[in-house]
Amino acid sequence: MEDTYLADQKASAFCQSTKDKNRFETIYNRYVGKVYQKCLSMTQDPETSKDFTQDIFIKVYFKLKTFENRSSFSTWLYSIAHNHCLDQLRLRKRTRVELLSDIAIVVEAESDQSTLNQWHIMECMMNDLPSQEATLLRLKYEQGLSIKAISERYQLSESAIKMRLLRTRDKLQTMYMMQYGT
Repeated sequence: MEDTYLADQKASAFCQSTKDKNRFETIYNRYVGKVYQKCLSMTQDPETSKDFTQDIFIKVYFKLKTFENRSSFSTWLYSIAHNHCLDQLRLRKRTRVELLSDIAIVVEAESDQSTLNQWHIMECMMNDLPSQEATLLRLKYEQGLSIKAISERYQLSESAIKMRLLRTRDKLQTMYMMQYGT
């Protein structure tokens, strides 16, 4: 795991300075499946997820110079993926295109309580958590890393990681209950 992390950091730094397409292709090949899965989990639509994944990697390619190594490259990438999906889902919620006899008509979307609202609520609450707690949750649930991989990354025991995840989930639940009372 550490080798992948270091390789990604080096590849991203090299891509930032040279826009080397081969290095970017390495990063793309390593993460395209995970980014697609992230998109699919948010959209529930394979075709839309493929489109979003391509858009995300185009955005990442042009935003590489903004990567500041404050987090791992994968965390930065998944953050871009998550935010892109949220933005696109918000946009689609505002407008919906219906085809009527081969003419596209834009119709205002209904404003119902939806998955998008739940994602937004969760994102806001995640932003209120200390960064290390939010990162642990993102590594486990957004990026799908195993407890073992996370424990190796942070050089903590697996039981310590499990306990931190449990406490952070409990904290989120308490925050939700205080805010929304359900």
